Amino acid sequence: VQLVESGGGLVQPGGPLSLSCTTNGSGFHLYFVGWYRQAPGKQLELVANVSPRNSPTYGDSVRGRSTISRDNAKKTVYFQMVDLKPEDTAVYHCYANFGEIRRGWGQGIQVTVSS
Repeated sequence: VQLVESGGGLVQPGGPLSLSCTTNGSGFHLYFVGWYRQAPGKQLELVANVSPRNSPTYGDSVRGRSTISRDNAKKTVYFQMVDLKPEDTAVYHCYANFGEIRRGWGQGIQVTVSS
């Protein structure tokens, strides 16, 4: 499925972040959907995902200051995070999995945390 991300950009330290990812493909309600991120020179890192049954999972670095949610009718997944830090600077990719099978990968959206 094709995934289109929006949000991100330049965020001040301590500020909030909102990302969304939508698709016009079918089967969205069957997928795990969520976000990975990759900072320069670092490995890909799971940010968060939400299961078809609406159960969220968060990466260690964002747990406690982020929320992921989904709207199956709108085929959209949302991610909000507060108290952003410079180390949150990365390219954030939306993805969709059917079980362990990758069904979609977004082109990525830059998030830069800087004053």
